[in-house]
Amino acid sequence: MASALTSITNEVPLANLSETDRAVVAPSDEVNWDGPDDPKNPMNWPEKKRIISVVLISIVGFLTPFSSSVSSPATAQIMDEFHSSDEILEGFVVSVFVLGNAVGPLVFGPASEVWGRSIILNSCDVLFVAFTIGCALANSLPMLMVFRFLAGCVGAAPVAIGGGVIADLIPRERRGKAMGIFTAGSLAGPVVGPIAGGYLAQEVNWRWSFWLVVIIGGLASALVLLVLRETHVPTILKWKAKKIQKQTGRSMLRVPGIKDEPLSKICAQAIVRPAKMLFLSPITASLSIFQALVFGYMYLMFTTFTPTFETQYGFSTGESGFVYLSLGVGIAISAFTIAQYSDKIMLARAEKKNHEGRPEDRLILMIYGAPMVPIGLFWYGWSAQDKLQFMVPIVGIAFVGLGIMSVSLPGNLYMVDTFTSYAASALAAVTFLRSVAGGLIPLAGTPMFNALGVGWGCSTLAFIAVALCPIPLLLTRYGELIRTRFPVHL
Repeated sequence: MASALTSITNEVPLANLSETDRAVVAPSDEVNWDGPDDPKNPMNWPEKKRIISVVLISIVGFLTPFSSSVSSPATAQIMDEFHSSDEILEGFVVSVFVLGNAVGPLVFGPASEVWGRSIILNSCDVLFVAFTIGCALANSLPMLMVFRFLAGCVGAAPVAIGGGVIADLIPRERRGKAMGIFTAGSLAGPVVGPIAGGYLAQEVNWRWSFWLVVIIGGLASALVLLVLRETHVPTILKWKAKKIQKQTGRSMLRVPGIKDEPLSKICAQAIVRPAKMLFLSPITASLSIFQALVFGYMYLMFTTFTPTFETQYGFSTGESGFVYLSLGVGIAISAFTIAQYSDKIMLARAEKKNHEGRPEDRLILMIYGAPMVPIGLFWYGWSAQDKLQFMVPIVGIAFVGLGIMSVSLPGNLYMVDTFTSYAASALAAVTFLRSVAGGLIPLAGTPMFNALGVGWGCSTLAFIAVALCPIPLLLTRYGELIRTRFPVHL
């Protein structure tokens, strides 16, 4: 054994290496883990450490969408202070942040696959807090818009990278619960935001909506910086290779997952990777479009809650904020159900068909949950139009939330299971499209509902959703064939 090590290292002074590090200098000069139980491998971290990591990434993943909607109940106040009556600009106060969410993931998701998760997350967390302070101190509408856009760009990093962190930490057969926590946080954020923002605007002023985000964001950023360690396997192994190189002077060690190419080429490939996934993979494109639609619907519905319940039911601004809770209840019920059964269904189907489990098995629950979107829209729209007792449309809104989560969570799980090594880029593609939809679709909300009323307005949205509901059924049956026929070379 000793002679073999001497020959493969070409007289590298192994005495300078620890016993652990000697094992990783393989015949191919490839640096890898010290066996399947290496404690430095994130998959082998203690259970408590991995759970804390998932919770932390879920907290910062919640904060960005929370910030996107926390100011929505106060847009009238903002426009009054800056002496503007433009309805399009009023909607853009909310939408510009979500458009920033579309730009950020295209950079930060792939960047985390080049430089690691930690440096991107920590840098973006600090910038997010700084730009949100700029929003709170804005003295003009253009200044507010610019800082909102920049905060949206950097705030999207946890949303894009979170799925990658979970793929680093959690094996496929247990990934459903972790992704359930993370996705529930990212979808609950826009629901909780208006509740807090509504009362802050009513009792103090609109600026405190942003100061609240600064306080929470500052605490969350500090926790992530102090507690969350690097999880990206190629980055950890690269650090290990550098340690060995420093001790031995050897410079030709290779790391799995890192190409032996110039950094400029690696960065260029990383930047275009989400676009390749989105435009060259029919599966990624179809699931991204479906997620984008329901995400845009969620933000569009936000524009209807306050005017509908104030006009139809005499709610105050603060009371209207609690309508958003019904959407959150539906999201929570769906998240809990999918988290409990997604892994079980995948493992059961794998055992039945004698294979390791297909990503397509993640879409089974979407087949049954997606129709809740059009059902809830019809329910909410016509019950509010006819002024039925206020709990009736609120229950309809809960069904919409259930459907939104039923599309988003299985879709994200599918992406992570399919593109495990590049999960951050895959979710960046999804986040880009859904953020564009979340930023632009609500701009049509006020004109459409003014023209059609809440009944026919919601029905129009529901008919479009009905047309997309067959997507998970088709992908469950033919997704594996499509994946093999249209591979994406990353």
